[in-house]
Amino acid sequence: MASGQRIPARMTAIAISEPGGPRVLKPETRDVPQPGPGEILIKVHAAGVNRPDVQQRKGAYPPPPGASDLPGLEVSGEVAALGDEISRWRIGDRVCALTPGGGYAEYVKVHTGSVLPLPAGFTHTEAAAVPENYFTVWHNVFERGGLTKGETLLVHGGSSGIGTTAIQLASAFGAYVITTAGSREKCDACLKLGADRAINYREEDFVTAVKEATEGKGANVILDMVGGDYVQRNYEAAAVEGRIVQIAVQAGAVASADFSKIMVKRLTHTGSTLRPRTVEFKAAIAAALEAQVWPLLGTRKVAPVMDMIYPLTDAWRAHERMEEGEHIGKIVLDVG
Repeated sequence: MASGQRIPARMTAIAISEPGGPRVLKPETRDVPQPGPGEILIKVHAAGVNRPDVQQRKGAYPPPPGASDLPGLEVSGEVAALGDEISRWRIGDRVCALTPGGGYAEYVKVHTGSVLPLPAGFTHTEAAAVPENYFTVWHNVFERGGLTKGETLLVHGGSSGIGTTAIQLASAFGAYVITTAGSREKCDACLKLGADRAINYREEDFVTAVKEATEGKGANVILDMVGGDYVQRNYEAAAVEGRIVQIAVQAGAVASADFSKIMVKRLTHTGSTLRPRTVEFKAAIAAALEAQVWPLLGTRKVAPVMDMIYPLTDAWRAHERMEEGEHIGKIVLDVG
């Protein structure tokens, strides 16, 4: 292992003491991980907070085999040490990275295929808000969903980290963007980000609103993190040959639906998770992002929407904020 600075043997990390509410997130001292072949060690300056972290804390989303048991799926920081077989990165490089776990800590080891340079002009707290959402949206909206210029995207949860990312990227690549959100304030925020139509789902039926906004055609791609009774309604809101991409099931994993809609409209209902995928798969997404999206980040044509920043030791407060559902954009931990 190559390192250019004194790396301590121990570090502060936020562990899940037992499944439960936000207060089960406890600071503890852990050994600093050692990077293996193809891995780098990052001195973490900031870590993003995501819905899967909350699910892991509750005991509903265990880490994949071989991953850290600590929560945290994205970080930014500096390269502190290199494992064997590393050619691109050097000690001291400013980077952000997607991790399979372990981000809520002062150091984390990451496979080099999931590492990207800090976007030009970004702070570490901004950069930590990028990897999980941008990897997820790029794969599910543009690769799996096949969204193209001139098509209509319906994204549910438009004020979430995923939603704000999907709105900006779809708009930047020439799509017509419709989103749902739960308040006028959140709808206004979505419109400012580039959404063409924002639907307050507490006041309007999104199926009717989508049909009206598209002259009866429906949405070509629907990015859904709700599930439950949204499944049937998504089928109704989709255009002929529409693609519904499921990335979460916050309202329930079991639903009753009229599957004749799939046949009549020739719909595709697909979905994916990111965390357990291979390092090769994630590296391919990283390469696509660096080529297609990093230039947009560098010019601020797209950028993460920042909600709140908390100290690492107040991770429980960050989880409370997320579960309250009032945030707009990303919640980030400042690691120092």
